[in-house]
Amino acid sequence: MAARQCLECEAEVRGRIDKKFCSDHCRNAYNNNLNKDSKNLVRNINNRLRKNYRILDSFKLKEGKARTTKTRLLDKGFDFEFITNLYTTKKGTVYYFVYDLGYLPLDNDYYMIVKRE
Repeated sequence: MAARQCLECEAEVRGRIDKKFCSDHCRNAYNNNLNKDSKNLVRNINNRLRKNYRILDSFKLKEGKARTTKTRLLDKGFDFEFITNLYTTKKGTVYYFVYDLGYLPLDNDYYMIVKRE
């Protein structure tokens, strides 16, 4: 049987037959290199979505709703370009959601923040 080599440093791997790396360090380095460049776009989008979610979650909701201004959202760093889905009511009102928290544009740059149940 041929000696198995570490996928990262090519050192001999000892132990279980299905073992692919000689150490935790090599396993981590291999997976970090594998995921770094090709996943930058996904990572950046997820970071922006997470930030938007935290901003919406920072508002105290009374009965599942809160009201705020566009200026306050922008001051906290909210990015209106990044949402996960839209919900259109039967009346045609469009809610913009980041996971289970959403917002509805109102008049005069006000927004109603809602939580989907």
